[in-house]
Amino acid sequence: MERFLPDEAATLAFGEHLARAVSPGCRIWLHGDLGAGKTTLVRGFLQALGYTGPVRSPTYTLVETYEPAQGPAVHHFDLYRLADPEELEYLGARDLLSGEAVTLVEWPERGQGFLPGADVEIYLSHREAGRQVRIIGHGERGLGVVRQLERLCIL
Repeated sequence: MERFLPDEAATLAFGEHLARAVSPGCRIWLHGDLGAGKTTLVRGFLQALGYTGPVRSPTYTLVETYEPAQGPAVHHFDLYRLADPEELEYLGARDLLSGEAVTLVEWPERGQGFLPGADVEIYLSHREAGRQVRIIGHGERGLGVVRQLERLCIL
């Protein structure tokens, strides 16, 4: 499923709709070049759950955990600077990736071989002045997210 996001506001809104469509324990992989809007999408996701603090890409810390006002905890990974997937073991990622928290991972291909499969994969790419978003659901949970997004009339 694909959609054009003409500006930052549309990317934030997409993140908000996504937050309403996921269930606890959902794993979402975010693909796209630098500046494609991955962190903006995460910001919209967290705002929809009532989080009001700053949301930055955890490029240097690799993971940030948020406790939003509504819903489960959210783990936001940015693996851009990951040198080796084994580093995720030292971060305690295995524990963070299992459980009720929702996990959003930027640059998941850098954790290949360590990360479990995604429920939802989102591909963001530059298109004209905006972004093109493509979403793929895997398994029952991921397909449920896509169906919910369709019901919200955003895909």
